Amino acid sequence: MTRLVTLALILLLGGCGLRPLYQGGSHGVVAQTLSGVEVGPIAGQAGWLMRNALNDRLGRTGGGATRYRLDVLLDDQVTGFGIRSNNTVTRERRTLRARYKLVDLSSQAVLLDATAGSDAGIDVVTSEYAVIAAEQTALERLSSAVADQILARIALYAARNPAPHEAR
Repeated sequence: MTRLVTLALILLLGGCGLRPLYQGGSHGVVAQTLSGVEVGPIAGQAGWLMRNALNDRLGRTGGGATRYRLDVLLDDQVTGFGIRSNNTVTRERRTLRARYKLVDLSSQAVLLDATAGSDAGIDVVTSEYAVIAAEQTALERLSSAVADQILARIALYAARNPAPHEAR
């Protein structure tokens, strides 16, 4: 009985129109688009972390043909809340927002203009060193999370809008 149900689900899934985003592996439309993306400079420490996270995910090692530029503008804020009666902060929220544009280098056309963001809560303790370390760790994690969001959105764009020479 369970084999029959499993077989029926597999057959139904095939007809639903779902396709793997990275179909075709390294020769597919999405992989080819991502391999042609160069990340522009991003200001500040958060920018350095974000650029490294994006380049790690893109697998860019400085080689290969560049067809697109990814411009990223970051907004990194730390906000205190959870205030005690003596006006000391007990909790902080670090928020990292990115506005990014995917630019076609041949025409300078903006292909994608979107935002991504994430936030993290930080406990404020009596050790200033521990708070600074927690803020830094939060920034590293947020950079990673936002980079994942940006690359997922670019991959989705590439799957929906293949370049003429990359058409299926």
